[in-house]
Amino acid sequence: MTTLELAESYLHKARVRLRLLAGLRADREFSDVIRIAQECVELALKASLRQVGVDPPKWHDVGPVLIENAHLFPEDVRPELPGIAESSASLRRDRELSFYGDVDFVPTREYGDEEAQAAIAAADRAVRFASMVIEGARYRVPR
Repeated sequence: MTTLELAESYLHKARVRLRLLAGLRADREFSDVIRIAQECVELALKASLRQVGVDPPKWHDVGPVLIENAHLFPEDVRPELPGIAESSASLRRDRELSFYGDVDFVPTREYGDEEAQAAIAAADRAVRFASMVIEGARYRVPR
């Protein structure tokens, strides 16, 4: 398997998760939207890193790795990096709480439609970013 094939596989998995989010939101499963959106963002960003030749770390928030390697990304997508890195960090913070909760935090009560909408928007942005990085690379002329 090549790096490009792995990047495309991650992007495919991210797109599948993105499609699931609308149904979860419609069912008012807001805490699940948060969790799946985080997975979607993680996969999309790791796909993007693989595309530019960076082996992504085995942790959930790779936003700082994106920023550190900004110079490897095409110039036209670099302006997106800070916002996407911020979304990755935010969703990472909610990853475990949205799934497991805590003694004083019941996920099905704590997350609402506003948080779900924000998570879906972040996931959509990350998938669009990864699509530009991976699919756009096929059409760029090397300098």
